[in-house]
Amino acid sequence: MLTIEHLCKTYPGGKKAVDDLSLTVQAGEIFGFIGHNGAGKTTTLRAVAGILRYDSGTITVDGHDVRRDAVAAKKAMAFLPDNPDLYDFMSGVDYLNFIADVYGLSAQERRQRMEKYAGGFELTGALGSPIGSYSHGMKQKLALVSAFLRQPKLLILDEPFVGLDPLASHTLKEYLAELCAGGGAVFFSTHVLEVAEKLCHRVAILKEGKLVCQGPTAQIVGSSTLEDVFLQQAKEQDDE
Repeated sequence: MLTIEHLCKTYPGGKKAVDDLSLTVQAGEIFGFIGHNGAGKTTTLRAVAGILRYDSGTITVDGHDVRRDAVAAKKAMAFLPDNPDLYDFMSGVDYLNFIADVYGLSAQERRQRMEKYAGGFELTGALGSPIGSYSHGMKQKLALVSAFLRQPKLLILDEPFVGLDPLASHTLKEYLAELCAGGGAVFFSTHVLEVAEKLCHRVAILKEGKLVCQGPTAQIVGSSTLEDVFLQQAKEQDDE
């Protein structure tokens, strides 16, 4: 569903944010992307989403190159940054209808999916209110509803669990599992290692733009915990 090959990105001033990164995300799996602040996770996600230019390498989503076939690649995915920008002057339902219009959803599709996902996140009663009146958590839920509304083949999330209450976090995990069971895939960054350990089929650890390890979660964790593995990898990189 996602293939990244030899991705490199250097920002003005010489900071190399991503250094020769290669990985794949298969259909049906949840892939966790782990690293310290500044490790290059968000840069990678934004490059995959097609909203950040990169220096070299290739990225394909569902077989479409994000540079050469950008529209087809973006039709196959949904990307939610850690602080999604929404239109505060719109009501929640107006925003969801706007997204549905962009992706060509029928009246029946949008109605059924709004009922399902807004209901699941307990947001239905607020859809008639202006987004500007929403709390941060409500805005995050609306953004998630908008992503699931289009039922993407690849869902890209940057720190999706930050700011969600426990019930919403549980609901999100259920919807992620459902998307993958239907043949989709999830690629997300997180600092919540316990969530990644329990939820992800595979994980990758990034440090200073370089991939330090990747593989099946159970194989990487072994008899330890993902937190222990992450801290050990960070220490080994510092010692080199």
